[in-house]
Parts: sequence; structure tokens; C-alpha cells
Amino acid sequence: MKQTNFQLFDFMDFDTALTGEDVLWKTCAPVSIQVDGTDVVLEIPFQKQKVANDIAPDPETARKNYFLRIRAYGNKILRVAIGFGTPPMPDSLMLEIHKKLCVIPLQVEKTDDEWLVKDSNGIIRACLNRRPLVIDHWSDLLPIPEETLDLSFFPDGKKEIKLSAYDQFFPARHDAFALAFVEKNGKCHRTTMSFHAQADEKFVGTGERFTKMDLSGHTFQLKNQDGQGVNNRRTYKNIPFFLSGRMYGLFMHTTAHSKFSLADHSTRSVQLLTEEPAMDVFLIGGDNPEEILYGYRCLTGFPAILPLWSFGTWMSRMSYFSADEVNRICKRLRDEDYPCDVIHLDTGWFITDWLCEWKFNPERFPDPKQFIKDLRKDGFKVSLWQMPYIAAKAAQHDEALENKYMCILKKTEKQGGSNFSALDYAGTIDFTNPEAVEWYKNLLRNLLKMGVVCIKTDFGEDIHMDADYHAMKPELLNNLYALLYQKAAFEITKEVTGDGIIWARAGWAGCQRYPLHWGGDSACSWDGLAGSLKGGLHIGLSGFGFWSHDVPGFHSVPNFMNSVVPDDLYVRWTQFGVFSSHLRYHGTSKREPYEYPAISGIVRKWLKLRYALIPYIVEQSKKITTSGYPMIRALIFHHPDDKMCWHIDNQYYFGDDFLVAPVMNSENRRDVYLPEGTWVNLFSGKITKGKCWLNDFECPLDEMPVWVKYKSVVSVYPYPVSNTDEMDLSKAVSIKFDESYHGIEKVLEPLLTSSDGRNKEPSDN
Repeated sequence: MKQTNFQLFDFMDFDTALTGEDVLWKTCAPVSIQVDGTDVVLEIPFQKQKVANDIAPDPETARKNYFLRIRAYGNKILRVAIGFGTPPMPDSLMLEIHKKLCVIPLQVEKTDDEWLVKDSNGIIRACLNRRPLVIDHWSDLLPIPEETLDLSFFPDGKKEIKLSAYDQFFPARHDAFALAFVEKNGKCHRTTMSFHAQADEKFVGTGERFTKMDLSGHTFQLKNQDGQGVNNRRTYKNIPFFLSGRMYGLFMHTTAHSKFSLADHSTRSVQLLTEEPAMDVFLIGGDNPEEILYGYRCLTGFPAILPLWSFGTWMSRMSYFSADEVNRICKRLRDEDYPCDVIHLDTGWFITDWLCEWKFNPERFPDPKQFIKDLRKDGFKVSLWQMPYIAAKAAQHDEALENKYMCILKKTEKQGGSNFSALDYAGTIDFTNPEAVEWYKNLLRNLLKMGVVCIKTDFGEDIHMDADYHAMKPELLNNLYALLYQKAAFEITKEVTGDGIIWARAGWAGCQRYPLHWGGDSACSWDGLAGSLKGGLHIGLSGFGFWSHDVPGFHSVPNFMNSVVPDDLYVRWTQFGVFSSHLRYHGTSKREPYEYPAISGIVRKWLKLRYALIPYIVEQSKKITTSGYPMIRALIFHHPDDKMCWHIDNQYYFGDDFLVAPVMNSENRRDVYLPEGTWVNLFSGKITKGKCWLNDFECPLDEMPVWVKYKSVVSVYPYPVSNTDEMDLSKAVSIKFDESYHGIEKVLEPLLTSSDGRNKEPSDN
């Protein structure tokens, strides 16, 4: 048991032996403030502390002065940054600052009691408290408090976000530092900043968290790694952003390995730690979550619009191994009337399974261009798996090594992760090298020109760490790698096909610009379903708009490859997929619906419903690309003042109008919370007034607990199709959810009951 419950060791990462390798430097009170161009700069001395668990200044060492810079972007965003020997406000690929976010000049107003930072509209954006402490002296038992930084920020000119100036028991026992850095071997190694947290403050976001909705009381390691499931602390997508229930957002602009402690190491503080000699933070104000997420996207970019076909069904397993196998599966999907748009080839299309060489196996796929063309004629588009690691036996290895298209290992290192083939990868493609980016794009260009429509940019959470890269240290590249990798694949796909799209697993700030992402290797279990939804809700609260998951989970339980997926789990996960931005079947065993004959008819009905909803999904997707909304939305997006919604992690909004509560057990029952408003049940048409709980709500397997906002008007496509090529969205019709509505099966009866009704759209005559 190595946890000490002391912040210095457990959060600040000091060695409990206190060898002197790490030295703490703590902020003192600023000595000056001045305007520098559009910004305001505070000059702040830092005092070295003695090497001990009891925090005490080292008076024999001279203070060091550094400069905290404050900048205003528009009326609701402040940037606060300090560099300890490095530039404080660097540009980066994470930032894609919207043209509407103009820098507003700041000015200073000084009195004896406070230094005020105001914008050009006279609005206070920051305040340094210089008032002396109110003291009624009677004892010298303990020393007086040391100097600190008593500074408050007002990103929107209203809400105070205050540094945690006095989070301590007595002066020698700190539970958080307002601002401090740690020297390691004489150089700044890591930096911390803390903000005051209210007793009932709640937090969400930080990436794809597979845990409860309210994240308060948790510390998160912001270091991407292969999650290997969706029920543990590891995650594929760490995002250095959180949203507070007090209605502000915080984006820590870094790629370094970092931490968030959300009222955990101290319930009085939100603490940030990053392993680099700088702290660069954006504070985002707003009146609701969507407005704050909009501000975050104005800084880091908006999701791109996705093509119509992507909203249809994707069919896959790990893996299809030949053109003949794929053709048989596609024919059966069409013959048995399961609408489908994309067939995905996972690891098995290479000469050797898992040995990624970006080339089709010539024996099993003798004419890939014709194979893809023939599938396209029947409405199937082809997606391909690949990874960013190059094996020693790969055809491209020598070329990549000679030209430094991949990292140069300092010593032989085995690439870990969910590497089912046990290949030893010789290196990671170096996307910091522009020549390597073009080389990689050319590998994909050849495939895309054959007719492939999408590249699955799998992995990318981990890179070879003991290696040299062209333009960045691996410690700073590890988290950013996903962005560089996905950007390259997205750009070449859009260049060749006209559609910007990838299918990606890893994530970091800015990756939302390159959709779409899925939730990783979930277990085929009710736990896997629940964990997937939790991850989807938090990633939607972290700037991502489009997100999917493997239906009905990726790996079997307990036999990873071979345990049978239960029928009811397959149906319930299908329902969850229908009400997700994208629907893909994938996993280690059979995934095609006809392989589950007892429930295949139910699944067919649900896939037809999915296609009926595509006009609505398309409308909502356009909104996502210009707002702060994701497709799958935590209830707090629409009910931020409802305290109950800050704790609900098993329901969600699907777009503006649908309230979805997946059943996640074999009992066909669950408790459902209907928030404020009037709700119409999608299947029965029954109208219910919220707020209320529907306890032990019973729902048969062929239905799902779904409600629609009263008087909503939803666009649907009422004609049977086998794929989106057959759709003409101008012929969509509207359903109004009021007293005249009596259930979706009555409205769409010919569509949902037909098993052979393809192409029965009435003629214009």
C-alpha cells in the first residue's frame, strides 16, 4: 500500500524518501502588474521550499521572478499562462481558434486593496486581492501564513473562479498550491495550479471516462493508453478539459502527461499538474453546458460534417479474410433485407493477419479494385483497418527506417497493448516528420483510389517512448500523437474521396475536428454496455460530437474470442446503436444479425427504424458542426439546473428531441427519470408529465424506453431502402409528437413490418 494521503507525494509525485532530486518552488505575492500589448502581465516571485513534507521556505535561496500573462478572447474566455524558462502562450496543433474569438485589449486599475484587470468594455476580468489578512492576534504557537497568490478570474465578467490560495491545515501542511513548480535536477520539470472548489461542486468531461457522471472526488491521469476495455481507469481518449457544475469550463493547453484532481486530494480544490515547465489554461464562461462547449470548440475546432452513407449500418467482425467471404455476407444481408451501407475489413485483409502493410492479400483478394467496385454497385462501401506501427517484417520497414518515416529506437522495445497477434512492432510512424506524413498519405491514397471510403485509424494511444522523433520528445508526443495521426488520414481521405471521415479510437484535444471516434474494446456484457454509455456521455462533454461503439460489444466473456453473445444483449445493444450517431457491428466473433435467428426479425425491424431516422440524424449532425452539442448528450445539456441530472449516467438525449434509456439487463426492466417537460413514449404514444421517476419500468425486448419531447416535429424517411444510395431526403416526412401520435409502429407500419419491401417508394406520378 503505497498511497500516503499526502498531496505532496500522491499528487505532486514527490518521492517519499525526499532525496532532494525534486525541489518545490511556491508562488509569492505579485510585485508588479502592467499592460503588455493586449495582455496584462503579473510579475510573481517564487520561493524555494525546504525538502520536507512540512512545507517551509528556504530563506537562504534567492527568489526567482516569473511572469503570469492574462489574455481575453472575446467576452467569455480568459487565457492564463506562465512559463518557467519557456514561452507562456505557445501555439499548437490543438488550437484552431475561431475567427470570431478576437483578442480584447485588457487594462489595469490599481488601488491599495486590489489590482483590477478590466477589458475594453470596462468589465472586470481578473482581480488580485492585496488586502491584509484580518488578524486578532493572541498566539505565537504557529508561524503566520506565507505569501501566496490571491487571484480571482471572471472569464465571462460574472462568475468568479478563484485560485486556491489557502488550502492548508497550518502553514506547513498544504493540500493544494495556488501556483507552484517542481525543479528536478535544477530544471523545472512540472507545474501545478489550483482553483477553489465549492463543497457541492460537480465535474464532468476529461475525456472518455467509464465512470459515474459526477467526477468529483476523483484524480485522473491524463495519459493516453490502450484502454483494454471500458470498465477500468485506463482510457483511449484523455482530454485536458472539464466542465464544472458552477458553469465554467477549463482547458489545460498541454500535450504532456498531466493530472486533474477534481476535489479529490482536497475537497476544497481543483488541482492541475502537468509535466512541463509551463502552465497554460483557458477559462471558459457560459450560462449552460452547450455554451461552454461551444467556447471550447471555438478554441480547438468544430467537428467536420459527415457523409450521408456514414449514418447507415456498418457491418464488421475481427475479421473477414477473403473477397469470397465478404461477398457471401453482403449477399445474405441483402437477400434477408438487413439495410447496410458499409462493410468493414479488419485485420485480415493483409498477406498475414495483423501484419499491416497497406496491401491486399493477392490470393484472397485477387482483384481488390473490382471487388470494391462490385460491392459499390450493390450499395456497399468498403472501410479498411490499419495501424500506425510498423513491424520488422513489414514490406515498408526498411524504407521507413532509412528515411526516418518511423521513430528511431534507442533500444529494442516491444510495442504493447491489445496486440492479439503478438507481433513485435519495430517502430511508430513519425507524424512529426512532414515527409513521413506524405509517405503515409501515399500509402492510403492508393487504397482510396481503389474505391475505399474510410480508414480505421486504430490504436495511436501508445507510441514507442524510448525513441527519437523528428520534432518532438516522446513525452510530449504521446498524447498529441492521436491528433497528428488522425489529421493525416482524414485529410487524404477527404482529398481523394471528397468525404472527410475516419474511424478512430484514440483522442486528445482537437481530435473532434476529425470524426468519427468509437469507444474501444468493450466486453460483450451488460457491464460493457453500461461502461460504453458512460464513456460516450463524458466524451460528448469533452468537445466530441460524433461517437460510436461496437455492437454488441467487442470481445466475448469469459472466453475472449469464442463465448456466445446472448440474444437479448445483442438486441439491447443494437437499440443503443440505433440511437447513436453511428451504428457499427464489430467484434471477435459472428456479428451479422442472421447468425442470431431467434432475434433476427427484431434486429431487422430496428435497422429499418435506424434508416427511417436518418433525416433527423442528418439534421442534428449539421447542428453539431456549428454548436457545442454532441449527438449523444448527457441530460445536463438540457437540464443543467436539475441536480438529479448531474448523477444520471445511463440515459441520454439523442439530438434535441429524443430521451433514450437503454435497458441494460436481462429482466427487461429499469428505472427511468423523465426531466422537466412533457414526454411522448415512442412506442405507445402515452404522454407523461415530468419531473418524475418511472420505477421498474417494463419494456419488452422488441421495444426500448424512448420518449420524445411533446410537440416535437421529427423528420423520418418512410420508405424501405437497403442503403442510403436509395434515399432522397427531399421525400422525408414529418411526425408530430402530440395527442394525435399513437406509436412509431403505427406511423411506420409498412416499413417496420416488411421483410421484403425494398424499393417500394411510390412514384412521383
